[in-house]
Amino acid sequence: MMRIVDAVRQMDMRTCQAELALVNSDFEPRHWQTRQVFLERYERVMAELDINPNLREPQKELIGAYFCHEYSYAAAALMNPSVVPHYDQSGLQPGSMRFIMSLRAVGEGHISSIAFREGILSADGTMNLLPEPPFAVAADGVDPMTSQDAAAVTVFRTEAVSLSGTVIFPVTNAQRNGIEDLRLVRFTEEDGRQTYYGTYTAYSGAAIACEMLRTEDFRSFTLQRMDGAASRSKGLALFPRRIGGAYAMIGRQDSENIFYLESDDLMHWERGDEIIKPVEPWELVQMGNCGSPIEIDEGWLLLTHGVGAMRQYSIGVALLDKKNPRKVLGRLRRPLISPADENRAGYVPNVVYTCGAMRNGADLFLPYGVADSSVAFCAVSIASLLADMG
Repeated sequence: MMRIVDAVRQMDMRTCQAELALVNSDFEPRHWQTRQVFLERYERVMAELDINPNLREPQKELIGAYFCHEYSYAAAALMNPSVVPHYDQSGLQPGSMRFIMSLRAVGEGHISSIAFREGILSADGTMNLLPEPPFAVAADGVDPMTSQDAAAVTVFRTEAVSLSGTVIFPVTNAQRNGIEDLRLVRFTEEDGRQTYYGTYTAYSGAAIACEMLRTEDFRSFTLQRMDGAASRSKGLALFPRRIGGAYAMIGRQDSENIFYLESDDLMHWERGDEIIKPVEPWELVQMGNCGSPIEIDEGWLLLTHGVGAMRQYSIGVALLDKKNPRKVLGRLRRPLISPADENRAGYVPNVVYTCGAMRNGADLFLPYGVADSSVAFCAVSIASLLADMG
């Protein structure tokens, strides 16, 4: 690092400005506020080197540029969406709903991050996604020198950037190889307060752990480590309210079956009770949840994933008792969605997968990943789902 800093310091100002102009001509049209990014990177490099040289602005910017690189956060894959009602429902036509969708984006080095898209569901079932900005900006605000081993960090969306242009990158050592499969839910406390939570898998490159995202307005995001035996497995999904005064989760504690868990502490989870086992041929290898349970009059709709022959992933549905979700009232005997010939091929073939749906009137609105390469959408009548359950 010091070698590069010294090289820039030794440049005459005309050379420094010329090199900086070349960098800006290449990257200013492609990115947002590159000058600010370069200066912030410069300050971090100086802090790491523990020096404070007396430099002019072009020198600082060029040094910062030498320690940056362009990263395509979704170049490899885009998959595993979840969806929740938007925190802002103002200005809509009657019967319409604004929503937020999270996505797992995979870039260079197979590193996963969290991306977002916003959209509107109209009363007639039409879906419109808001335009995607031409660039994305990482949520930031943490000191990389002090956050690496922190149990909780908070990052902030840049004020001038929309949520659809915001990406949450790994910021701690536990997450450094990926933040995977966010399962968003809008949680309502017993006093009516609402908070958005999202469970996800933090992958260090050697170990996995469940962590929790928390936000009220999608402007600041707290990422916090969970503990307890259940936190060492993938795929926890939080119920949208307490059950009998306790927090409740759905999870897969043995890599094969679906479990129901309760806790008095939102961040501490021990093993729960097995409630669903693989039965049908399309789910014999293993099962898991596909997002937080959805409350309807008849109980809790639980989307499941099943893995069958040739590691083919399909999406199923179960109905849990409203007061006692350990009790399974019904299951679809065939998949709701399975890979089809026109969408088998992709980054990971033969997979359809979702991390969460939501109720929209009488229908279930469901975004799902296709072969880990694209996202599709469907709406299905809740009444028809219940009628098909055995």
